[in-house]
Amino acid sequence: MGTLPEDFPFTAWRVPRLDLKNMTSEIMPGVVIPLKPFFGNMGVAPPDVMGKISSAPPGIQGGNLDIKELVAGTILYLPVHVKGALFSVGDGHAAQGDGEVCLTGIEVAEMTGTFQLFVRKNKRLVWPRAETPTHFITVGLNEDLDVAAKMALREMINFLNEEKGISRENAYYLSSVAVDLRVAQLVNGVKGIYAMLPKNIFVKK
Repeated sequence: MGTLPEDFPFTAWRVPRLDLKNMTSEIMPGVVIPLKPFFGNMGVAPPDVMGKISSAPPGIQGGNLDIKELVAGTILYLPVHVKGALFSVGDGHAAQGDGEVCLTGIEVAEMTGTFQLFVRKNKRLVWPRAETPTHFITVGLNEDLDVAAKMALREMINFLNEEKGISRENAYYLSSVAVDLRVAQLVNGVKGIYAMLPKNIFVKK
């Protein structure tokens, strides 16, 4: 599994120790990784017409997004498809690189978090969006990475047009100048791209 199964056609386990005092992990001798905990899987129930679905690939319901920026203090916006939303969370990570290329980051079996849930009835979303203290985030999800990138970019253009009142043409230009496209993960069947727009570029006049 992973991104290069033809190069590594075997399974290997690594169980790194976590230094919670210093929030680091020495994953191999002389290589120390900073810990940045986040939940890889946060989602709501999908539309009824989808029936029962796997929790592995992400989708319109959110789910296994594996976006490492969704740490404590961030906001995840999810479209609600069924009564009560039925929010669920799991897949704790202590650290992960963008792409999660060999199937896992530093996975954590026991991780707790505190969540505040709000219903935004005035907000109409098609795909998940997010907001960190420093960035606005839009998401694209598809088996084809190019299609996922286009989805994330179109969602960012929609966001700039709807939330900031910027024309779609100017939003496209602004995205080329200021938006970073990052690969969330490549290994869940559905690949994820997330677009990050810094908040500090919007100067009040």
